Amino acid sequence: MRVLVVSWEYPPVVVGGLGRHVHALATELAAGGHEVVVLTRRAAGTDARSHPTTDTAVEGVRVLAVAEDPPHLDLEQDLMGWTLAMGHALLRAALTRLGGWRPDVVHAHDWLVAHPAIALADGWRVPLVVTVHATEAGRYAGWLTARLSRQVHSCEWWLANRADALITCSAAMRGEVAELFGLDPTSIAVVHNGIAPDGWQPDPAAVASARSRHRADGIPLLVYFGRLEFEKGGQDLIAALPRIRRAHPGARLLVSGTGSAAPLLAATAREHRVRSCVDFLGRVPDGELPALLAAADAVVLPSRYEPFGIVALEAAAAGAALVASTAGGLAEVVIDGETGVSFPPGDVPALGTAVIRVLDDPRGARRRAAAARRRLDIDFDWSRIAATTAELYSAARCQGPVERARPQIPTGNVFGRSG
Repeated sequence: MRVLVVSWEYPPVVVGGLGRHVHALATELAAGGHEVVVLTRRAAGTDARSHPTTDTAVEGVRVLAVAEDPPHLDLEQDLMGWTLAMGHALLRAALTRLGGWRPDVVHAHDWLVAHPAIALADGWRVPLVVTVHATEAGRYAGWLTARLSRQVHSCEWWLANRADALITCSAAMRGEVAELFGLDPTSIAVVHNGIAPDGWQPDPAAVASARSRHRADGIPLLVYFGRLEFEKGGQDLIAALPRIRRAHPGARLLVSGTGSAAPLLAATAREHRVRSCVDFLGRVPDGELPALLAAADAVVLPSRYEPFGIVALEAAAAGAALVASTAGGLAEVVIDGETGVSFPPGDVPALGTAVIRVLDDPRGARRRAAAARRRLDIDFDWSRIAATTAELYSAARCQGPVERARPQIPTGNVFGRSG
């Protein structure tokens, strides 16, 4: 099939897990014989002079990476304006640079590409397949009090309801999307994220070097990695450190990543008097990350909201012992007592208990880590995921342009929760 993938993230422009997902899916589809074009963007804050539009073949995929237009719009300060401008640039590039090439299906990833993806699918009269990777309401525990949140929610609603086939990355997300956007959950396909585990197996010497570099000889070493955002729960892990250190004196925490919650995490460490045993590493290069994960006595993923949790797959591929909350898709990736140890999201005492359980029983931790690694080849193999996605492409039927009214957005909690 000829597949047009539309995404606001694609290497080297990667913000989070979405970019890695789209890259792996696109290259695997191409390896399976499909003709794949990725329509994406150049780095935010650049322009056509510093970062002109490129049209290149990378790993069997044609990548049309579109330059930002001249208007001064800022991703951080004016997200909706910037997103609309990006969508316009993507649409114009597709119409002017693809020549006579036409896809059999358009696959859109998240709300930021709703406008160009819907316009292209409508104009070409081809099926629109949509993967929802996360929701605005989910990030804010059901509250859409900010004007921007309501705008984002309405774009998500439009894209999900326009889709000819809708995909979520976990069963938890399927229920969330169905509830939020008024859809039948049986009409939503669940296709997990995947991983190529071989690239995550570090050299033993690199693992030993990582432990030595972080002064972890003889003391427990905990690692958190990922975006530093409130919903990722890093503040809960830091709050649990005093309890963990009482059971295992000297335990240290390494925090890898960047994000808006970095000041909150530092303040939490000072509040709980553990700042001296928390190292904020910033972004760890991809080449060094597997050794860091393998060096840990436990990789802790304390998310309060997590549509899937690709970081859990990466940690498992590195052979790390996993401690994870049961938020969203994490509960489907980390099976308590089998492939890791789990705890309720936001429950700081339970988080501390879970980490102590792993540190108290290194043999059990190694057994669960080995089980998690074996499961990757069964449930999270990219070739199987790409084949399943291609089947959804083939089954999708174009419903054509559809005019819809604006969705009604509740004034209270959209999940009917009190907080």
